[in-house]
Amino acid sequence: MWRLGSLLLLALLTGCGATRREVTPADNADPVLDYPVGPFALTERSGRTVTDRDLHGTVWIASFVFTRCTGPCPAVSATVARLQTELKDYPGVKLVTFTVDPKHDDLTKLREYARSRNADPERWLFLTGDEATIHAILRDQFKQAVARNDDPAAGPGDAFEHSTRLVLVDKNGVIRGTYPGLPDDRQPDGDRAFETDLNRLKKRALELLQE
Repeated sequence: MWRLGSLLLLALLTGCGATRREVTPADNADPVLDYPVGPFALTERSGRTVTDRDLHGTVWIASFVFTRCTGPCPAVSATVARLQTELKDYPGVKLVTFTVDPKHDDLTKLREYARSRNADPERWLFLTGDEATIHAILRDQFKQAVARNDDPAAGPGDAFEHSTRLVLVDKNGVIRGTYPGLPDDRQPDGDRAFETDLNRLKKRALELLQE
């Protein structure tokens, strides 16, 4: 784990074989963020190229996982699947999952992973590409932490440490907030706090949809 310099957001590194770690604002207020994601061009599970420009005009929620993760990634993906269901009446809101393990997560693996979560190909995208490029996008553009797990005992399921937060992006490609992707199971009220944050995320996404 390391500091990301003077970045606007300090994201926790979460090893995918480690205890879940999430941070919610101490005052229960939405995080105040306002900076552009910036350009990127990656490959969707369908094989088509998706760029930041393709997402302009939609509100989207980014998540970061890898398919062989045995730690928090399945829970994060379950949260995104829940958002797909609960926001099904709002096609202007999309879900975009970035793999942090693109050397393993080829298009076949991503398609299998997407199918196992009933991901709507029009609403929930899965992006892959060059590892160095994706990690740079996460660190430099999303201000989220990601790294290979250098523990010699780490297995394939916890090969990467990365943020498990969900990042909310507006129609102009500007990041407007981050929210927990799963409950903090270290806290006695972790589930309740998570539900509060998830409702806040959905409310804010719909507000941005109207802007």
